[in-house]
Amino acid sequence: MARGFARYLQAFDPATEIPPPGLICSPAPRVSPRAFSDAEIAALMAAAGQLAHPLRAATYQALIGLVAVTGCRVGEAIALDDGDVDPDERVIVIRNAKFGKHRQLVIHPTTAAALAGYAQARQEHCPRPCSTAFFVSTRGTRLHYPNVAALFRELAAQAGLEADRDGRFPTFHSLRHSFAMTTLAGWHEAGIDAEPLLPVLSAWLGHAGPAGSYWYLSATPGLLGQAARRLEDCAEGERS
Repeated sequence: MARGFARYLQAFDPATEIPPPGLICSPAPRVSPRAFSDAEIAALMAAAGQLAHPLRAATYQALIGLVAVTGCRVGEAIALDDGDVDPDERVIVIRNAKFGKHRQLVIHPTTAAALAGYAQARQEHCPRPCSTAFFVSTRGTRLHYPNVAALFRELAAQAGLEADRDGRFPTFHSLRHSFAMTTLAGWHEAGIDAEPLLPVLSAWLGHAGPAGSYWYLSATPGLLGQAARRLEDCAEGERS
C-alpha cells in the first residue's frame, strides 16, 4: 500500500522515493498442520490426569478428549454450557461459533459416557459452580483460553511431544488438524470415495465450505500411502 501511494505521489513530485520491494519483511508463515498419533493423544491424556487438583485433571482430560474426537475448536469447547451437552441423546450443540454459526455434533457412545463421567466428577468437586459452563476451573468459573493454551504446552512437554522442524511445539488446535486428517484417511482405508463427503466434513468442522477445510488436509504419510495405492489400482485397471 505504501509503495502504491508513493507511485501516485511521484506523478506529482518526481522527488518522491518509492520504497523497493522486500524492504519490509512479510508476515510469518502460517504454522504447518500437525497430526497427533493415537499414542501421542494417549500421552497427553495421561499427562492431564497427573494434574494436582482432581477437578483440574478431570477437566483437561475431558477437554482434550472432546477436541480430539470431534475436531471442534478449542474456543467452541470452552464456550459450551451445561445445556449444550446431552450425553443421553449423544449430542452437543455449538452456538455462536465462527461467523455466528450454530451446529449439532452427534458423538460416539464412548464420548458421551466420558462427558457424563466428567459432569459427575465436576458435581463432586464443585457442586456450586460460579458459571453455567460445562468445563470449569477449580474455582467453578469458565476456562480462559490463554490459560488453556499455556497449560496445553506444559502437558505437551510432559508427554514428550517434540517440536517440528521449525522449532514450533504442537498446540491445542493441532488436535483439530489431527481429526480432519484421521477422518479423511479412515474414509480411504474403508474404500469410501472421500470427495463427495468433503462438504460433510466441512460442515462438521464449522467451515463455510470445503475450501475452508483444505488447510487441515495436509499430506501425511498415511494419506500419501493411500494416494499411492489408489494410483496403483488405477494403473492396474488400465493395464487389465
